[in-house]
Amino acid sequence: MQREEKQLEASLDALLNQVADLKNSLGSFIYKLENEYDRLTWPSVLDSFALLSGQLNTLNKVLKHEKTPLFRNQVIIPLVLSPDRDEDLMRQTEGRVPVFSHEVVPDHLRTKPDPEVEEQEKQLTTDAARIGADAAQKQIQSLNKMCSNLLEKISKEERESESGGLRPNKQTFNPGDTNALVAAVAFGKGLSNWRPSGSSGPGQPGQPGAGTILAGASGLPQVQMPGAPNQQQPMLSGVQMAQAGQPGKMPSGIKTNIKSASMHPYQR
Repeated sequence: MQREEKQLEASLDALLNQVADLKNSLGSFIYKLENEYDRLTWPSVLDSFALLSGQLNTLNKVLKHEKTPLFRNQVIIPLVLSPDRDEDLMRQTEGRVPVFSHEVVPDHLRTKPDPEVEEQEKQLTTDAARIGADAAQKQIQSLNKMCSNLLEKISKEERESESGGLRPNKQTFNPGDTNALVAAVAFGKGLSNWRPSGSSGPGQPGQPGAGTILAGASGLPQVQMPGAPNQQQPMLSGVQMAQAGQPGKMPSGIKTNIKSASMHPYQR
């Protein structure tokens, strides 16, 4: 009897150590997910899953070991139920169970799942038994095909993103042309003052070719003709440009005698 009790205690100690390791791994993984999600990488997540999977396999090996007694044959009976706070229980459960009353005993000492969960498990087992081997194999192949296509798409996007990050960005503009355009718009640099010969100058409507005739004489003075307040006629060396009888001009009945173009018309 003592030998069986010692074996049970040793098995419980080993089981508690494995469960403690599993709990620590779960706690660290949950902490990463809640606080380090912004810099968490997929390889790190896979490493955490691999660690948890290894610890679960070790726990199953401990439970299936030949020296481990069948814990299902052991019965736990609560001896004392109290609604008062138990500090020893708080310390052993790390603050999760403050009291050991009739409300928490059914949850913590339960060896079977809830009736609703048992009913769902039975329903799933029945549905799985109805599916034939051929139909199950087809579904497995279809699921594997979908997973393969999804993995191919993910790997393709990863390769494209890596290649796009390594490839330098192609320049889509010419800096010289951009600077020249900005200088032309802002400062008028490079713009020409050329005017077509057939265009009329400002303030001289109806006089075709005036720009060509008066080329080079822009610095000469202009006089206001009496009787024609809205017309200005440039004078070149005392010669009147607008003469009576000139085609396209109205003959003027007033003659003006200008001695020299050097004389300023408004000289005092």
